[in-house]
Amino acid sequence: MHADNLDDRNAEFAQSDLAQPVFLNSVPKSGTHLLRNIMRMFAPVEQHYTAAFIQHPILAQHKHAFDARTPKLSWGHLLFSDHSATALKGVRHILLVRDPYDWVIARARFFLSDTFQGNMEHLKNGAVSVEDMLNMMIVGIPGKAPTLLEIFTHNAASWMGTSAHLVRYEELAVHAAQPDTLEAHAYFDRLFTAAGMGPLPEDWRERVRVGADRGQSGTARENLAGTQQAFPDELPDMQKRLVEFAAPGLRTLLGYH
Repeated sequence: MHADNLDDRNAEFAQSDLAQPVFLNSVPKSGTHLLRNIMRMFAPVEQHYTAAFIQHPILAQHKHAFDARTPKLSWGHLLFSDHSATALKGVRHILLVRDPYDWVIARARFFLSDTFQGNMEHLKNGAVSVEDMLNMMIVGIPGKAPTLLEIFTHNAASWMGTSAHLVRYEELAVHAAQPDTLEAHAYFDRLFTAAGMGPLPEDWRERVRVGADRGQSGTARENLAGTQQAFPDELPDMQKRLVEFAAPGLRTLLGYH
């Protein structure tokens, strides 16, 4: 696991205790580390829930992360269900998504890296073309990887219209890279108000810069281990059409046009 020094950097800033539990939920491969690392700079380390990256199979063992009597900042990939909905009642819920077009590339790149250890070893080292891998990310791999529609249905679309505050990775990345703009101030003010962590402290820009340092993220593109195949910066037109075939209306629902 990629180590960072953000807990030490956290001590550089005066911290205020959380008044309510906060959960950072995200679609896998949607910039989880960026959101998490920024938010970590705005809460005491003692209130960071580090016992687990909370996901549905282990939710029952970690429901105390959401206990209002001992507020914590926690994170994970929690799909929508009766159990997760009841667990997050009264919790400040931040939901991170990514444009499905870019998500396909990010997921494929991660699966073919040495950072990912799982049931994809037979696809690495050029065993399949980039285009083959992109298609697998969209339509899934039987018995090995769910489809794009399944992942976005359960991890994003099903949370729409609830108390979850939607964050689009692309907007977060832009404002984290340029925190000195008025637009960035308005953006982060909305985010931290939704998280119950407002108002923004005077040094919020420096906290954002520290948390957004890509060197602190083991899953940032340049930090993935192993030889990488050359992926396109933009999803090819045919794969875009395949996304629309496989998940019609998804991008519009998430606010992408």
